[in-house]
Amino acid sequence: MNPKSSLDRRTFVAAGGASLALASLGWPAQALASSGLRLGPSQNFSFDALVAQARALAVRPQAPAPALPREVLERIDYEAHGKIRFDTSKALFRDGPGAFPVTFFHLGRYFQAPVHMHVLQAQGAGFASREILYSPAYFDMPADSPARQLPEGAGFAGFRFQESRLGDQSKLDWKNNDWVAFLGASYFRAIGELYQYGLSARGVLVDAAVPGVAEEFPAFTHFYFEPPANGGSVVTVHALLEGPSITGAYRFAMRRDAAVVMDVDCQLFLRRDVARLGLAPLTSMYWYSETVKPTAIDWRPEVHDSDGLALWTGGGERIWRPLNNPAQTIASSFGDTRPRGFGLWQRDRDFNHYLDGVAYDRRPGLWVEPLGDWGEGAVQLIEIPTDDEIHDNTVACWVPKAPATAGSSYQLRYRLHWTDKEPFPTPLAQCVATRLGRGGQPGQPRPPGVRKFMVEFIGGPLKDLPFGVKPEAVLSAASGKFSYVFTEAVPNGVPGHWRAQFDFTAEGTAPVDMRLYLRSGDQTLSETWLYQFHPF
Repeated sequence: MNPKSSLDRRTFVAAGGASLALASLGWPAQALASSGLRLGPSQNFSFDALVAQARALAVRPQAPAPALPREVLERIDYEAHGKIRFDTSKALFRDGPGAFPVTFFHLGRYFQAPVHMHVLQAQGAGFASREILYSPAYFDMPADSPARQLPEGAGFAGFRFQESRLGDQSKLDWKNNDWVAFLGASYFRAIGELYQYGLSARGVLVDAAVPGVAEEFPAFTHFYFEPPANGGSVVTVHALLEGPSITGAYRFAMRRDAAVVMDVDCQLFLRRDVARLGLAPLTSMYWYSETVKPTAIDWRPEVHDSDGLALWTGGGERIWRPLNNPAQTIASSFGDTRPRGFGLWQRDRDFNHYLDGVAYDRRPGLWVEPLGDWGEGAVQLIEIPTDDEIHDNTVACWVPKAPATAGSSYQLRYRLHWTDKEPFPTPLAQCVATRLGRGGQPGQPRPPGVRKFMVEFIGGPLKDLPFGVKPEAVLSAASGKFSYVFTEAVPNGVPGHWRAQFDFTAEGTAPVDMRLYLRSGDQTLSETWLYQFHPF
């Protein structure tokens, strides 16, 4: 899996000439040329044409990208890259149209593949497109920066949308704040209501955690920016994706409100067979939490961007699966038909559970809402061992049931919700904590191989239970034995806050999948808690 971004992780047209050329095409000349951006020749563009290009590319091997001087890129390390900042006076759409200027990331050691940026203007039924050609003059950098040794037109690493230029600058200056960023391969991320980046999304996942097969990282190689409506909250970006096994065309319609919502429309074409094709993939970091924390591994109580996988199945079941940091890579599959949604979430938002200054308590969750019928397949969860917070080690994605064979194509629409709370909350009680300890009862010898579980739920129908009525814990597992099972109200005075307690004795050392929910008579009170227990 990828390390976290190191950042949180040739023909030129002179400015005057560009202004005349743009004006002749009906382009917003002042908005582009006055910023000093240098533009390539005009070409016709439409999303249908981008789809056709991706389809045509898929019938032949991927062409190698033009080589840049690797020794120069290697010298643009973490420290050197951090000293290179895009000059916001040269931002795309700095003066409009739309509310959100675009700035660009520089190439470097960790982002060596050049990405081509294009700006669009409406032209008849489609668009005219011109490439924004790289120049070191767009960036503020030290006089001795190795970046100055890259050739003119080298390309960019990625881009980000800044906050609104029409907003209250005393509160959120657009020049210093952004709300979405695309950087590295097909990775991108956005902030939620709490103004914090966290987990990432990807365009596609290819062969992650397949034994004996190296994971492939297809990349967005071209981006096309539509000029948005003045003052509008929606921006639209088109993208071409390329990789050894796959090509694709994407359209992102991104809305900046209290949170960030993205409508994604993509078409994918396979060049060759893929063992695990992950659609709408999410990537996050989970090191440890209150559930399982090795002694003195770190001074902080918890370290994670996300603490669980939330599922809303096609059958209507709501599921919460706490994340693990396993001793070896584990892939779990949750079969479904026409799923209603899934996401990686940070439910624990108590600062005192993290205590450091990197705002883990404010990391957004990310929910995938399918638009249309996704058919049969599975949400797959991949968990990879890590011993540090710098590595993204958790992936969730949709994997279609049919084999992903060369020549296959996929058309997919979905909506991404980068939010503080889940966008479609369950009316049932939610799981809010999973805790493990030694099994047995206080004051008696603790039996070996027995683990005690405390699983907490809050809200929903639990708030309305009559006095004296206890919910029933409904437990199951593929193997092993449960004992000492009971429920009780958490003694903190919070209405509807209950916990189920039980001991579990495993049979052998293989991981065991458990299932638990609370009910009263025929009434289901809580979402379903799934947990993969690794005996230790």
